[in-house]
Amino acid sequence: MLNDKITAVILAAGQGTRMKSSHPKVLHQILGRPMIAYLLDTLINLGIEDILVVVGYQAEKVQEALKDYPVRFVVQEPQLGTGHAVQVAMVAVPPEAGDVLVLCGDAPLISRESINALHQMHKNHQAAVTIQTVVLPDGLHYGRVVRDDAGRVTAVLQSKDSVDRPEILAIREINTGAYCFDTPFLRDALDRIPKSPVTGEIYLTDLIHIAREQGRAVEALIDQNLEDLLGINSRAELAAATQTVKRKINARHMDQGVTLVDPETNYIESLVTIGRDTVIYPNVYIQGRTVIGENCVIEASVKIVDSTLENDVHVKMGCVVTQSRLGAGVDIGPFAHLRPLSDLRQGVHVGNFVEVKKSVLHEGVKAGHLTYLGDAEVGAGTNVGAGTITCNYDGVKKHQTIIEEGAFIGSNTALVAPVTIGAGAYVGAGSTITKDVPPGKLGISRARQVNLERRLIGKKKEE
Repeated sequence: MLNDKITAVILAAGQGTRMKSSHPKVLHQILGRPMIAYLLDTLINLGIEDILVVVGYQAEKVQEALKDYPVRFVVQEPQLGTGHAVQVAMVAVPPEAGDVLVLCGDAPLISRESINALHQMHKNHQAAVTIQTVVLPDGLHYGRVVRDDAGRVTAVLQSKDSVDRPEILAIREINTGAYCFDTPFLRDALDRIPKSPVTGEIYLTDLIHIAREQGRAVEALIDQNLEDLLGINSRAELAAATQTVKRKINARHMDQGVTLVDPETNYIESLVTIGRDTVIYPNVYIQGRTVIGENCVIEASVKIVDSTLENDVHVKMGCVVTQSRLGAGVDIGPFAHLRPLSDLRQGVHVGNFVEVKKSVLHEGVKAGHLTYLGDAEVGAGTNVGAGTITCNYDGVKKHQTIIEEGAFIGSNTALVAPVTIGAGAYVGAGSTITKDVPPGKLGISRARQVNLERRLIGKKKEE
């Protein structure tokens, strides 16, 4: 845990032109969450209590997306580079802050270990500036770290300012954009940063030169964890970051006793909880704050969102479950659809091509196939035949269907709500029920069957 005298400044003002998007870059999602959320989680877990987020492009959207996080916002307008962003943020940095961490909102996967190591080096050397670096096979568009013959950092030069300097572009040690600053030095030196003659921007890396001129220590920590430290500047890099997060999440679940038959094909978001001995087959998507109990089986090509599955639940192939609850021992599918506010109690069976919406199915209910139950309460032990539908919408309002305990609903039945089927009542197959059926009675509504002579077309009548 880092001490509480640290202020973290997250740079999140840019549009991200290489993303080719109308959305703020830091709000592009990794497994269902804005990329910046992962960085905020790490800082909060480290115990950093003062977090400033510098916003600019579509600032309101970023602030709205992060409204549940304990952060403060400062607005950078116009956006004139990283140095300018920190200049704006320093107005809000409290006087008692001993160190300032500066991190990039588009490099969200930096680990707590990397942040701790950066800060520890900074403290051990009593540095004015400590930067995090990595060594790449190709420096690409990143700033190059220049060292003297003694290995001391003398500068970080931007690649776009070095197009005519091949010796600089040949450097493979690059700046990741993570810094630790001594706060008094940072306050004093920020106003001394010149504008780039090429871009007109104010670069935070120019503080290295200023620190060296003042005889202050400048340190650089070479971090080996490449895939967690590079920024996300394109759709391809976003996809690569998603794969990194996915592998870590899946590995954590497997370490905790979950079987993933083919983890490369499972997309499990970071807030999901899964109990041990649950088995998950390929091409499964588990999203939001879903909680899955122990000894469950989730077959292939299933999507589960913001739902709770108790122990021993079996979800068969091709099901979609959203904002629903499945009690112990429930089995559904294949190809069942549980829409929001579906509540299936212990031992319920919902079969193939059954859709449930905003309904409670009490213990032991069976709806085997080809059925729609919407705005319904179905009593324990009820059997719902194939082709049954609750006609819950009259074109203006939704109405409820109540089926009491132990009822039997015949196949191809339409229950026109509002309507109640009493306990132990039967509904004959093929009925359209518009009136309540009392307990223990048989409700039936059919046209009388008439058998007529067949009309023969193109054939002579038999003599």
